[in-house]
Amino acid sequence: MRADRRIRVGLIGYGYSGRTFHAPLIGSVADLDLRLVGSGAPARVLADLPDVAVAADPVAVATSEAVDLVVIATPNDTHAPLAQAALAAGKHVVVDKPFTLDLAEARSLADAARRGGRLLRVFHNRRWDSDYLTIRQAIAEGRVGRVRHFESHFDRFRPEVRARWREGPGPGSGIWYDLGPHLVDQALQLFGLPERVSAHLARLRPGAQTDDWAHAVLDYPGLRVVLHASMLVAGGSPRFLVHGEAGSLVKHRSDIQEQQLLAGLKPGAAGWGEDPDGPEIHDATGRVARAPALAGDQRGFYRAIAEAIARAPVDQTGALEAVRVTACIEAALTAARTGIAVGLTLAPEERGP
Repeated sequence: MRADRRIRVGLIGYGYSGRTFHAPLIGSVADLDLRLVGSGAPARVLADLPDVAVAADPVAVATSEAVDLVVIATPNDTHAPLAQAALAAGKHVVVDKPFTLDLAEARSLADAARRGGRLLRVFHNRRWDSDYLTIRQAIAEGRVGRVRHFESHFDRFRPEVRARWREGPGPGSGIWYDLGPHLVDQALQLFGLPERVSAHLARLRPGAQTDDWAHAVLDYPGLRVVLHASMLVAGGSPRFLVHGEAGSLVKHRSDIQEQQLLAGLKPGAAGWGEDPDGPEIHDATGRVARAPALAGDQRGFYRAIAEAIARAPVDQTGALEAVRVTACIEAALTAARTGIAVGLTLAPEERGP
């Protein structure tokens, strides 16, 4: 029996996501031990993580006897095959978003995790962002009454098309696969499954090879949820707009943890996730109040992973949530292609109670 009972982690991919998010967050959780990284650039990995082993073959990491949990932070079209290999080898698995490229792949992975009794989760770190936590609390407290219109924006200003796979013409590229899963997941966490999804995707920047503008609407009884992402919004736009029967809420600024990580701040350091941008709450009389913003802490994602693995049997809710998000992503793609609002093709057991 090993003296060290920490969960041994293998991270596949050390590009932007692996290096900026996964490695620092994994390293900040006491019950996790990053042992192995799959990368074709070992010098880069070892400069940051001198005590880890590096393997060039991603499948070798996915199936390694030296790890218990495999984290997949590779190009989107490799997520499903690497996750299948890891699950077949008896590993717990975290997959960066998007979970898979389509619903059939998502179902196959969820079935494999259920059969093997393994944990399977998508890296929805944005559930621990200050902006989302703040508006979720305000909605739960009834600060604007029953919500009738909800908008969530991931808008940036990147007018130049960059030479990277996310902006190329390959499978799983484009802003909807990149940011859509976060937008959809937060909406489903707040409001559950919609009845229909309509969407438009566009290429607006000169030289764009895939969608760089996305606009989706989720239809609920008495509620419309607008999800929007763009690469051509200088100065930004409100992160959240929430309109209810008793007033409206505006959350202007987004969470700062990504910028803190890029600046080299360690998760949990002084000022980590603190958000000075309290939302504006407008009532029926025209008065505007400021509510304090909650601090964000994406370490919560990997803390929850460690806790879930330690419990037995493993909860399969996360895998079902991944299937539901994928169904919405796929429905939006179909709606954008056909111009028709699309229902979700989920079985009753996938919808839940």
